[in-house]
Amino acid sequence: MNENKALTPFRIDVPQADLDDLRTRLAHTRWPNPTPGRDDRADFSRGIPLTYLKELAEYWGGQFDWRAREAKLNEFEQLTTLVDGQTFHVVHVRSAKPDATALMLNHGWPSSFVDYQHLIPLLTDEFHVVIPSLPGFGFSTPLSATGWELARTAEAYAEIMTRLGYDKFAVHGTDVGAGTAGRLAAVYPERVIGLHLGADRAVIGLAGEKFPYPGGLSDDETAQLEGVRAEYAAERGYLAMQDHRPDTIGAALTDSPVGQLAWIAEKFKTRAGAGYGTPDDTVDRDQLLTNVSLYWFTRSGASSAQFYYESEHSTLNFIMAAGVPSGWAVFDTHPLVRRVMDPTEAIGHWSEFTEGGHFPAMEEPELLAEDIRTFFRGIT
Repeated sequence: MNENKALTPFRIDVPQADLDDLRTRLAHTRWPNPTPGRDDRADFSRGIPLTYLKELAEYWGGQFDWRAREAKLNEFEQLTTLVDGQTFHVVHVRSAKPDATALMLNHGWPSSFVDYQHLIPLLTDEFHVVIPSLPGFGFSTPLSATGWELARTAEAYAEIMTRLGYDKFAVHGTDVGAGTAGRLAAVYPERVIGLHLGADRAVIGLAGEKFPYPGGLSDDETAQLEGVRAEYAAERGYLAMQDHRPDTIGAALTDSPVGQLAWIAEKFKTRAGAGYGTPDDTVDRDQLLTNVSLYWFTRSGASSAQFYYESEHSTLNFIMAAGVPSGWAVFDTHPLVRRVMDPTEAIGHWSEFTEGGHFPAMEEPELLAEDIRTFFRGIT
């Protein structure tokens, strides 16, 4: 049977009953007993502090205006399309220039197309912007089946670009999105004109695991690298759960909005740039809660965790395309990032910034936009 390849216009319209249910659940949250001595709202040493979480939940259930945020998101053209049995949600914002380059922005976790909300208008002077949501994320739900990992997703993304009429296109990605972007460039070098990745210092925490441990380090450099590896190891609780027990954590994330809020908001402190007190110092609170709301309304806390399980058990490795021009933008950088990720300095475009962190499109959209423009101007 031939698959329906239609591109169906889409607008976000969360039922009022879902909004009312969210507020009711937030108002009746069963809070844990406070731990003595744990009243510092900026102390994330044991996870998100109860004081700050209550503050954020109260704002979410009161002052936060989902309808206003929904209307802003609906200013972007959106569509859905069915690929390999799975519904995909796609943001497609055309440039005023008909011959502009198509640019696919790839998101990761705990992100969504909402991450790119402030980046889009900074790019459409030069690019037609396309943002597909990963299977099981946002409105690319519900999951149609098991088996949606990086390779299958990259194949679906290539098909989406074909349906949109783009034979050639550029790609950018962060986090899991770096994996889909890298695989697209490797599998379709004749179509992908350039690969741009966003990263942060935490990436070197994977040295010795996903990437080779660099040789020739001094004792001081080794100590620095081991320090970052230790910090990264302390952040891997969520990863272990989603890699191996997504059904267990998924039930909690689907039933408790505060659980979903804590699961995501913590990362905007621990994975953001150094020196921030709370996630409010990192990103706009309303944008953060828009992202959390998207996970809540679509029940994608559970289905997004499945993507981690599938990728962990697929035996696929992170791949790069040697024949496609590549550029990196590293935020909250560390002197050893390039030693680990590009030891031979083969990557032609390499930028490092002290600002930002793991969520550059939300933390530093202007810096990221300018780096993307600079890189692609150099190859087109």
